[in-house]
Amino acid sequence: MKSLFMEIPEGFEPIFRTSPFLETAGPLYSQQVGDELIIGMMVLDKHVNGRGFTHTGVYTTLADVAMGYAAAFSQKPPVPLVTVSLSTDFVGNSKVGDWLEVHTDIQLIGEAVAFVNAFIMKDDERIVRVSAVFNVLKKK
Repeated sequence: MKSLFMEIPEGFEPIFRTSPFLETAGPLYSQQVGDELIIGMMVLDKHVNGRGFTHTGVYTTLADVAMGYAAAFSQKPPVPLVTVSLSTDFVGNSKVGDWLEVHTDIQLIGEAVAFVNAFIMKDDERIVRVSAVFNVLKKK
């Protein structure tokens, strides 16, 4: 396999906010393009199932992070959110060495809930469609 540093597309940097879980699930990368936050990931050996395809749990994790971060950090100060619901449709697949990107579309950030849609892309192909509802937490 080629060096991962050679395969990470230009403009992507290690994600700006992480956690112990994301350190295990990643590495994740991000790029801001205008108003859109794009999250990217290189599929590694640890991300695939017994058939050699990316595990669906990886896709849902990637989408949840991308949609939550996109919505939260679209506001100043960031909006505190927790996931209420994810609806996911798997229409393609990926394997080790593939670069994935999550492109998001924020429908609404209200006082109580936020609605966000996303596509996970491999090259120019939409392989996963996701919609999410987030609870907007009250600031203390």
